[in-house]
Amino acid sequence: MQNFLKKYQLQNEVIAAGVSGGADSLALVLRLKDCGAKVVALTVDHGLRPSSAKEAEYVAELMKKNEIEHHVLTWEGEKPLTGIEAAARKARYALLFAWCKEHGIKYLAVGHHRRDQAETFLLRLQRGSGLFGLCGMAMFSRQDDMVVVRPQLYDDPDDLRKYLQEKNVDWVEDESNLCDDFQRVRIRKFLSELEAKIGISEKRLANTALVLQRTRNYFEEEVEKRIKNHVRQWGDRVFSFSAKVISDWHAEIVYRFLAELLCRCGRRPYAPEAEELLRLIDCLKNSAFKGCTLNGCEIFVAQKRLWVVPEDGEAQVLTKIEWDKFVQVFPQYANLPYKVRRALYNDMKKV
Repeated sequence: MQNFLKKYQLQNEVIAAGVSGGADSLALVLRLKDCGAKVVALTVDHGLRPSSAKEAEYVAELMKKNEIEHHVLTWEGEKPLTGIEAAARKARYALLFAWCKEHGIKYLAVGHHRRDQAETFLLRLQRGSGLFGLCGMAMFSRQDDMVVVRPQLYDDPDDLRKYLQEKNVDWVEDESNLCDDFQRVRIRKFLSELEAKIGISEKRLANTALVLQRTRNYFEEEVEKRIKNHVRQWGDRVFSFSAKVISDWHAEIVYRFLAELLCRCGRRPYAPEAEELLRLIDCLKNSAFKGCTLNGCEIFVAQKRLWVVPEDGEAQVLTKIEWDKFVQVFPQYANLPYKVRRALYNDMKKV
């Protein structure tokens, strides 16, 4: 844990830690405290189980005992009847991110460990993921203006439980971890069988994801270099580049390049589906291409360049008077295409 904090220069940063009451997250927050980190514990009460409020109270008492600041965040409103696992995860991160932003905290630590990484690898393999998906979770990743850190990602979960036992700390077992209705639970049970029958352990799977991450890192560095050298940017979310430039690149670089721009412009944590992105790439090869929308973005041709701007169905029509006033403040935007002007103007009005 100390090495992780040092590697990512987090020794003097305030870190929020998601703490459910399970062994993994309790070990996370207590280990951070043991290392001298400035940590705040956040518990999300999803309200999906009768015992959830009581579990949140237990975490609150334990944090108080260990002199760790703690807050309970409640998922309000109606809950979905289907897709509960995904909806709960989305709501959990939304609540955690919102609290962190409100309190000026940039880093959120979560308790994922080696078995979680192995399960993620198999889940994505079952879904037919490519290189980036099979890399699994990252120890340090940016999401929605936050940085999510996973200090325990390659730790054995059994070691985390031993750590809590040595500190005489009890943890809560989530009933959903035993429910075969969830794909992740079925995969978790399959992991032990996989190791017993053909010797593929959770450690081997997690290390495979780690090896693949080196290849992903290469692509990310290459894409970042090409964005820096070939893309012009206006504001935070408007980009343009020459279609002729990317025509000479390897197909995989083009794919990753466009995926990254669409994520940044659309402010989405994930790129569009591969089929949709490949369709866009085919369209860009056609000289008759005028424009389309994808991933919350509008992609179009103007002034012999390709433009990527935020898609905004509620954007107001920009009058000449409004634009003239805007250009007085930002003269560098004077000769941009209308859709770009409108996107910049409406985006800045929201700030």
